[in-house]
This record gives sequence, structure tokens and C-alpha cells, in this order.
Amino acid sequence: MARTPRMEQIEALLADDPDDPFLRYGLAMEHASAGDDAGCVAVLRDLIARTAGADPYIPAYLQAGQALVRLDKIAEACAVLRDGIAAAEKAGTADAQHARSEMQGLLASIE
Repeated sequence: MARTPRMEQIEALLADDPDDPFLRYGLAMEHASAGDDAGCVAVLRDLIARTAGADPYIPAYLQAGQALVRLDKIAEACAVLRDGIAAAEKAGTADAQHARSEMQGLLASIE
């Protein structure tokens, strides 16, 4: 898959701040927009691993689940969504609870 100028811009910013979750999420969304769901999932899995501690980046789980569904990797999508639901429940914020609800709906539709 061809790299877009936007991907290159985000990667340059990540070189200065490799742990910025918003930039990593943006890079994943650029991959998705370019039709590169495998690249999207790879970036999101990295983001999930980097933020798995005290402050998980909850939207990454939902987007990874959606991309895995598009790749017809249903079992992997279910596993990511279950992990995301657990992370959202632990986070307890309003945004996390909204994402949890979306992940539960997607999970229910693919199980």
C-alpha cells in the first residue's frame, strides 16, 4: 500500500514524540482511509500495547475490531473487542462507556 503524504507527516511527528497516542491513532486512521486495514490494525495493536497500563487508548480497540472485521478476521476482532470492553469498564469515564457500548454492539453483531 502506498504511503500518503499525511502518513509521512504523522510519522515525522512521531519521530519526535513516539509515545503520543493521538498521533498513533491518527496514523492508523490514515491507513484505514487509504484502504490498508492490515496497516491500520498493526498501528492500533502497537498503540494498544503502548497504552495498556494506567491509561489505555480506548478508541483503538473499537477501530482495531472494525478493521479486523473488514479483514474477515472475526475471532481476532472478538478478542480485541473483549479486551477493549474490559479496558473501557476499568476506565469508567463517560467517553469510555460510550466506546464500550459501541464495542458491545459490534461484538454482538459478529459473534
